[in-house]
Amino acid sequence: MTTSMRHARTEQLLGEEGLETLKDARVTLCGLGAVGSFAAEALARAGVGHLTLVDYDVVSPSNINRQLYALTSTVGMKKTAVAEARIKDINPECEVTVFDCFLNEETTDKILAHPRDVVVDAIDSLSAKVFLIIDARKLGLPVVSSMGAAGKLDSDAITCADISDTCICPLAKCVRRRLHRNGVFDGVRCVYTTERTMKNPSAVAEEPADDGFRAAPVLGSISYITGIFGLKVAGEVIRIILEKRQGEGI
Repeated sequence: MTTSMRHARTEQLLGEEGLETLKDARVTLCGLGAVGSFAAEALARAGVGHLTLVDYDVVSPSNINRQLYALTSTVGMKKTAVAEARIKDINPECEVTVFDCFLNEETTDKILAHPRDVVVDAIDSLSAKVFLIIDARKLGLPVVSSMGAAGKLDSDAITCADISDTCICPLAKCVRRRLHRNGVFDGVRCVYTTERTMKNPSAVAEEPADDGFRAAPVLGSISYITGIFGLKVAGEVIRIILEKRQGEGI
């Protein structure tokens, strides 16, 4: 298959210059779960040429209801390994860099050390989200962050806004509060929902969080909501990349 055929429909939509912009773009995506896996898929299929993937987790059977990389055949495999193989199968020319590690205050500097256009936060851990956003903003990097998708059913309530304009979402409220303590009040693009979290009294189990240091309560979630979150994240990333090029007059 020729490269031109692989990206033909994208080029028809964006033009040759738009496609080249995506090929040159560098995106770091932190978290390859229910939201991040769909975001990575969309970015790869759109032709983004450089993807850095960050996740420490392995695929578990409980991931199968909503995560793109979770299949019976991939249970027990590292999510970064499954993601890299799939992205290379979609676009062999995509340059993929993998960080198979927890994201925390010590690792964000290393992860963000190389030049990039956009940083994606698709992390479950509140502390890790805040570390990533603060460090990215210090470097002047655009951030697209996914807020809470669990406990939701209404796809029409999913929307995008700056972190300063988010409302109703409890996770966004917690993130805002912590960012304010660190002098960050806006400049973070968020995908969130205005639907209130469903009560789920049966959700009492716990599993490790993305920061590797604590357990987090498990909330019920469903495939189409987290998938839409991930695709909207990818859409925001692509918009930022294309608008940046237009702003530079390239």
